[in-house]
Amino acid sequence: QVRLVESGGGLVQAGASLRLSCTASGRTLSSIGMGWFRQVPGKEREFVAAISWSGRRTYYGDSVKGRFTISRDNPKNSVYLQMNSLKPEDTAVYYCAADSKGGTTALSPPEYDYWGQGTQVTVSS
Repeated sequence: QVRLVESGGGLVQAGASLRLSCTASGRTLSSIGMGWFRQVPGKEREFVAAISWSGRRTYYGDSVKGRFTISRDNPKNSVYLQMNSLKPEDTAVYYCAADSKGGTTALSPPEYDYWGQGTQVTVSS
């Protein structure tokens, strides 16, 4: 069992930056692909970013490319999402997810089997 806890969300103005953290307990993340997703009420959960277990491969949704950066610190059992140049349309609940199955880095919600509780990010214009 993997327990994921996100932190770092908040209310910021457009153009600001935030760094989200996701810390895991119950199992080491060193062999697990990790991802960040976001969701607004009434819409499907949207892929934001993913990182391979080694950290060598990263993937981004089109809407965040060039602004967000995913990284991981396996000794700390943590994954991060650095969000720069935030826009009002980035407002959502952000979720950290773990894909314990290994193999190719997952990019869609059904491929992930562990989820955090989410952290709210609100960007005002």
